[in-house]
Amino acid sequence: MSFNNLDTLYRQVIMDHYKKPRNKGILEDGSLTIDMNNPTCGDRIRLTMKVEEDKVVDVKFEGEGCSISMSSASMMTEAIKGKDIKTAMKLSHIFSEMIQGKEYDEEDLDLGDIEALQGVAKFPARIKCATLAWKAMEKGLQE
Repeated sequence: MSFNNLDTLYRQVIMDHYKKPRNKGILEDGSLTIDMNNPTCGDRIRLTMKVEEDKVVDVKFEGEGCSISMSSASMMTEAIKGKDIKTAMKLSHIFSEMIQGKEYDEEDLDLGDIEALQGVAKFPARIKCATLAWKAMEKGLQE
């Protein structure tokens, strides 16, 4: 597949997650709640996670922001739901490396739709948009 076709496909995946976000909403059952924002552009997110026995049993988000920020949150929730905390944190590390344009090792993890965001590395001002939900997840799992 040519680079232009791949770029177009990635854009379509990002817009699909933006227009039809997965795991949108709030968990109301005493779950972890993390609020974060990006003051430079106004993106904000509220992430709620239910963690039991070191496993992310459920996760939802709500917020406002650009297509990169909101689609990244949608992709992140899909990627970590059902995963143990160690795997979720490893995915976050891999995502961080990828989004900064660094070499990254998938370590036998399926990144799925997350790979569609790798082009953000070409736009340094958008990296904070893409990583907002991931930073919220890390903060919640470290507490």
